[in-house]
Amino acid sequence: MLIGQYQHTIDAKGRVIVPVKFREDLGDHFYITKGLDACLFVLSENEWDHLSQKIHSMPISKSRSLQRFFFSGAAEAEVDKQGRILIPKQLRDYANLEKEIVFVGTSSRAEIWDSARWELFNNQLNEENIEEAMDLLGI
Repeated sequence: MLIGQYQHTIDAKGRVIVPVKFREDLGDHFYITKGLDACLFVLSENEWDHLSQKIHSMPISKSRSLQRFFFSGAAEAEVDKQGRILIPKQLRDYANLEKEIVFVGTSSRAEIWDSARWELFNNQLNEENIEEAMDLLGI
């Protein structure tokens, strides 16, 4: 399970160290794609296959936007000997990743956020938003 948050720095070439705990769950080969809220989604091969199957099970008239969003900018990532991955420029630009980033665990996937944007997102959360979501889940 992918949990926790880890601060890291991305270098000028777009390389970043993947947290060891995340590497244990993601493996040495996984996928990065555009996510919601201007972050990147990081999915293991199994989660990527699951997402692909769900999208492809929908009629094309309903799924084409999702296909374009998730698959057009996606990249396969492989961890190098130093535990780093290269995040392609188009994905760095999408998520505005320049220097300080945060890896965030969200159970079945990880997310990569610009640190300032992650802080802003967290500052916008409030107890009322959380309570509403919990009510929807029946918690």
